[in-house]
Parts: sequence; C-alpha cells; structure tokens
Amino acid sequence: MGEVRVVTDNEFETTVKDNDWVLVDFWAPWCSPCKALGPVLAQVADERELIIAKVDTDSNPMNAGRLGVRGIPAMFLYKNGQLVSQKSGAMPKAAVLQWVDEHMTADDF
Repeated sequence: MGEVRVVTDNEFETTVKDNDWVLVDFWAPWCSPCKALGPVLAQVADERELIIAKVDTDSNPMNAGRLGVRGIPAMFLYKNGQLVSQKSGAMPKAAVLQWVDEHMTADDF
C-alpha cells in the first residue's frame, strides 16, 4: 500500500509534488507525542495508498517554518502537490484514518 519515508528540506517539494497523496509529519526525536504518532502513521501507510513523509524539524526546519508550524507533531495532507488539510497533535489511528478518508475517495485507497 503506502510507504513511510524520511524526507529532508531539500526533498520536501519533490516528494509532495511527485506523488498523488502525501501526509507530511513534522516531528522531532525529543517529542513524546511525535514518538507515539510514528507507529500510528506506519499503520496508516499499510492501509492507505499514500506516502508518509517524516520531516525531523530539528535537522530540517525550513519547510516547517515556511508553513507556520508552531507545535509538533503537525501533519499536512497533500494531493498532487496541493495542500488539502492540516492537523496538529498526536491522534489515534482511527482519527488519522477518518481525517485522511474525509479527503480521499474510494479510488484513492
């Protein structure tokens, strides 16, 4: 199904633009809610046809700053390079799937 990728600031634009659905996860290694969200997003990637792009804001702060990220974890959902929706904070798997499913159609799964 989907895939989890570690993405740097330099890879951000091409990752978002060159893939159909991308969920960008801005996180940091010291962030407990971010650590809790990581396995949830891996499960989501197993169930939906999308890329989970994990951006460590400590070593790659440029795009988080450009997008106005004030707290992490912060998730940004893109379709064909266009921002569709965003959420912040850790969420259980069911809530993440519900959020993603609000924007994807059955053909996208």
